[in-house]
Amino acid sequence: MSSSHKVLSEKLAISLWKSLAISGLVVYLFYILLSNEPCCQPSNLFTNLKAKRGSQRSSDFPTNIGHLVFGIVGSVNTWEHKRSYIESWWRPNVTRGYLFLETPPTNFLPWSPSSPPFRVSEDTSKFQEWNKHGMPHAIRMVRAILETFKQGDKDVRWYIMADDDTVLLLDNLVDVLNKYDHEKYFYIGQNSESIGSNAAMSFEMAFGGAGYALSYPVVEILSKNLDECIKRYPYLYGSDHILQSCLADLGVSLTHEAGFHQIDLHDDISGLLSAHPQSPFLSLHHLDTVSPIFPSMNQYEALNHLMKAAKVDQSRLLQQTVCYHKPKNWSFSISWGYSTQLYENIHPTSVLQHPLETFRPWTSWTTPFYMFNTRPMSNDPCEAPHVFFFDSVKKTVRKQIVTSYTRRWPRNLMPCSSSGNHSADYVSRIEVLSPLKRLRGAGSRRKCCDIIYVNGMNLTEVTLRPCMKYEMVA
Repeated sequence: MSSSHKVLSEKLAISLWKSLAISGLVVYLFYILLSNEPCCQPSNLFTNLKAKRGSQRSSDFPTNIGHLVFGIVGSVNTWEHKRSYIESWWRPNVTRGYLFLETPPTNFLPWSPSSPPFRVSEDTSKFQEWNKHGMPHAIRMVRAILETFKQGDKDVRWYIMADDDTVLLLDNLVDVLNKYDHEKYFYIGQNSESIGSNAAMSFEMAFGGAGYALSYPVVEILSKNLDECIKRYPYLYGSDHILQSCLADLGVSLTHEAGFHQIDLHDDISGLLSAHPQSPFLSLHHLDTVSPIFPSMNQYEALNHLMKAAKVDQSRLLQQTVCYHKPKNWSFSISWGYSTQLYENIHPTSVLQHPLETFRPWTSWTTPFYMFNTRPMSNDPCEAPHVFFFDSVKKTVRKQIVTSYTRRWPRNLMPCSSSGNHSADYVSRIEVLSPLKRLRGAGSRRKCCDIIYVNGMNLTEVTLRPCMKYEMVA
C-alpha cells in the first residue's frame, strides 16, 4: 500500500472514531437527562437541567382540585348553624384548606372529619388603632388570606377564600380556573347583584361571601404587603374592600366571573336561579336571607336536593336552554337541575334570559336595584309561566341523564287566548334528557332541544342536543 493511501486510511479511521465517540457521548448525555436510575449520578448542571425540564412539564398539567387551598372565615357562635353549608361541598381527604375561628371551638370537640380542619385566627389587637371599619372582625377576616398562606401547603396554584355560609361547586370551579394561567397575577370573583352594595364599596371588588380566587403569585405579594394595607385603609367598611384596595395598589384588577353569586337579595330567588347567565355556576351565599330555593323544604333540605343534580353533572347545573313547541305556541325555559318554566306563548330567548323578579332588592336607596335586567311578575296568562321544580335525576344505559321536574302548585289562570287557548294546566311532569358528558366551556353555544309531547298526556319530554351550525332558536 502506498504511503498516501496509508495516510488517507488513518485519517478516515480517526474521523470515524471521533464520530463514534461524539455519538456515544450524546447518547450518554440523553440517558443521564432522561433516566431515573439511581446508578447514574450526573453533575449538578445536568441535575438542574433535568429538574427544570420536570418543573416545566408539571406546570403544563391541567389544574385539579389538589392545586386549590381554601381559606374559610367563620365564627364559633354561628358554626353549629352554618356548618351544613360548608359540609355540603367539602370533600374530606380531597379538598385542602382551613376554617379560621376567633376562639378555640371547645363545644365542637372532637372535631368532625366532615368539616375543614380549624385554625384559631391570630391576635389582631396590634391593629386596634387602625380598626375603624363598619364590619366587625374585618381585619381578622382579611388576614385569613395571609394565615392560609402561612400554613405552607405545597404545589398550590390557587387560594379560594369564602365565608362559612358560602356554597361552592368544586368541579365547575376547577374548570373555570383552568382557563387562567396560575403563574400570573389573577384576582377572580364577582361583584354584588345589588347596585347599592357595589356603589357603597366598589364595582371592581369581589364579594367574599360569593367566594373569590387568588393565584399563588398574588397571595405571595400580598403576604409582604397586607398588614401595611390594613394600616393604610382603616375606614373602609369591610375585609373585601380592604383587599380590593390593596390589590389595586399592587397593580392587580378584578377578573369577573359571572358564576359567583353573593345573593344580596331577599325572599324567593327562584327567578334568578331559573335564568342563570351562560357561565358555569360556581357559588351561592346568603341562603339564610332568602326563602328555601325549593318549595316545601327547609334551607338545608333544599340545598341538599340541588346537590343531587350537582353530583351527577355540575357543568350543566342551572344552565338555561330555551325551546319551543310550535303546534301549541308553547315556550320552554329549562334551568338544568333546578326548574322548567312553560309559557303558553312564544317568547324569544332574549326575553326569557332575564330573570323573573320573584325576589326583593337588598337595599332600596338606589334605583335601579339590580346589576341585571329583570322581568316583572304578571297575572297575564300569556306572560305568567307554569313552574316545575327539579324532582329527581338518573342515568340511563343509553348514556343519558334524565332529570324530572314536577309542578308544585296550579297556575290558576285562564289559557292564553292570543296564542290559541292551548292550556298547559294538565301537564304535571317534564322530563329532560341530556347527554352523559360535561358541557364544553367558554365559547360554546347554548344547547338546542326537541319537544316530545303527546296530546292530552300529563308528561312532556324534552331532549337536549347541540344546535346545528346555522340553527336559530326562535
